[in-house]
Amino acid sequence: MTDEERAQQEARTRSKLMEGLARAERALFTRPAPKSPRAQMKFLRTREKGSTKSLAERLGVSRKTVQRYLSGTSTKPSKRLQEALVQETESEWQPQVRARARQHAASSGGMVISCRAYFGFGPEGTSDAGRVRDISVAVSASHAAAILAAQEDGATQSDLHDAVAEAIADTYFRQAGGGRAGLEVKFADVEWLNIAF
Repeated sequence: MTDEERAQQEARTRSKLMEGLARAERALFTRPAPKSPRAQMKFLRTREKGSTKSLAERLGVSRKTVQRYLSGTSTKPSKRLQEALVQETESEWQPQVRARARQHAASSGGMVISCRAYFGFGPEGTSDAGRVRDISVAVSASHAAAILAAQEDGATQSDLHDAVAEAIADTYFRQAGGGRAGLEVKFADVEWLNIAF
């Protein structure tokens, strides 16, 4: 595998990890986030303290564009703008609900990680040889805290990947010590990943 291919694979894995965390947070919403571009613009403008200029900078569009959506003149955003509106709206929606769930996961509740990925920890030809596995595991609050802290700190792909890999390896393969405490587990090629608080 070339360095470029490895970098692309790591970027896809990080994207899947971030998407999994975002889906977990969306599942907590007690009310649906605004759906129409106009409603999203209005909501985001309130988050920017009424400034259409800072909202335009945040979305990467002109101030005029923001004003057209706010007035209802424009209703069909480009694909890039629509993605930005959804992402920014969901990142700001119900922050207290998300904060409470994250605090609970990091302090006592933990989280459930389900994924399909390559896991390997033994030599080829043995039952422990690496292969694609479907795993669903409840990780401890300390592992959840490490994952959430890495995400909040803007972790690099490898930091976030390592935090999730360590949580799965420790809980599923090492079973919190029990005879396999030193086991090294390879976690790669994530096909899908879901997280629940």
